[in-house]
Amino acid sequence: MTTPRMMLAAASSGSGKTTVACAILQALKNRGLNGVSFKCGPDYIDPMFHQQSLGIPSRNLDLFFANEKTTRYLLQKNSMGKDFAFIEGVMGYYDGIATTSTASSWHLAKATGTPSVLVVNCRGMSVSIAAQIGGYLSYEKDSMVRGVILNQISKSLYPEIKALIEEKYHITVCGYMPKMTDCSLESRHLGLVTAAEISDLNQRLEKLGAQAEQSIDLDALLKIAATASELSQETIFIPQKSAIPLKIGVAKDKAFSFYYEDNLDLLRELGAELVFFSPLTDALPQHLDGLMIGGGYPELYAAQLAQNQLVRTQLKEELDKGLPCIAECGGFQYLQQELEAKEGGLFPMVGFLQGKSWRTDSLKRFGYVNLTAQQDNLLCNAGESFPAHEFHYWDSEITGETFTAQKPLRKSNWKCVVAHNDFWCGYPHLYFYSNPQMAKNFLNRCESYHVRREGENNE
Repeated sequence: MTTPRMMLAAASSGSGKTTVACAILQALKNRGLNGVSFKCGPDYIDPMFHQQSLGIPSRNLDLFFANEKTTRYLLQKNSMGKDFAFIEGVMGYYDGIATTSTASSWHLAKATGTPSVLVVNCRGMSVSIAAQIGGYLSYEKDSMVRGVILNQISKSLYPEIKALIEEKYHITVCGYMPKMTDCSLESRHLGLVTAAEISDLNQRLEKLGAQAEQSIDLDALLKIAATASELSQETIFIPQKSAIPLKIGVAKDKAFSFYYEDNLDLLRELGAELVFFSPLTDALPQHLDGLMIGGGYPELYAAQLAQNQLVRTQLKEELDKGLPCIAECGGFQYLQQELEAKEGGLFPMVGFLQGKSWRTDSLKRFGYVNLTAQQDNLLCNAGESFPAHEFHYWDSEITGETFTAQKPLRKSNWKCVVAHNDFWCGYPHLYFYSNPQMAKNFLNRCESYHVRREGENNE
């Protein structure tokens, strides 16, 4: 693979790297370059902003979910034919699992031979900016950091700090971004608001892109990206495509928008046609062979979800008949009897699962986990394990006991997931490339349901 690529990382969360990333992506697009973007780690929301900037889906690269070989395969596969590949880091540059750098932004840069550019939030600092950069450059023998962008620094101070850094560390300072309050990306309890919720997002992105063209050295960034090491062609195990064309309904709207694009791609590659619908406004598509309901913000739209009684009734009827279903986090809550809205009050949901979900005051069971099945289920057999991720403020009366979740490098563990032969419902989020056979097992069950449904229709 010879596509130029770079990672935009940061000293810490809250450094403004997503805003800077969108500014750079918009500016490169304005130049007429055809790029692809990625997000390091299990983030759903940042890729939505990348997608809005580039007009194409952004994807995730995660070294907890997938090994280095699979990660390089996905980077190669999704970068083919592009002018550049752009990776946004996660958290602080060296922050990985527990107190290690495993699965950190730095780990991903090393595993893929990708040069990094460090975003430093300069608010409240001057000379100390250089000291912070020096720490990041020296922490590992090869930091992979090849450039720096200074964020929230004044135009007048920038030349002095740039000269100081370049003289002391002989590293390229690739520009700066001033504080742009009118272009900020708002946050809420699961991170940034989603791209679809910002009505003037395109105008903000255009303004950010215009600023990047003025104050960021895009040519220097492209020069750094061109130094990325060549990746050899990787191959991984992909199960055989389904013999029967399968129709999988995917709930996708403002309430349910958390999907890994590579999960959807793998289902398509294995023979599934994905049919998107909105539980907020639509009826259930007809003649489905399977169903996916991802995470998102159903608690913000609980009243509207309750009002669409037609789709709730249809979903319960089809699920009661055995329609194979994967429901993650927000989707899991939607399939229960009741959901507490963010502003309070319980609202009726689908009712396929007993129990209700309610708001808590803090994150529950947050972070990476390894799941081990306690019994055979839709995705795997008893005893099999795979990685997953949890991130939610709401909790439920029925978190499930089909799997045991184990925190990596920690002693914490708990029971989770309500699953059987036809459904997998729980708070953990799945990543199919951690074990592509999971996706195939789901579609195998969808095939069986398809055959049974067709047989019943022909009687």
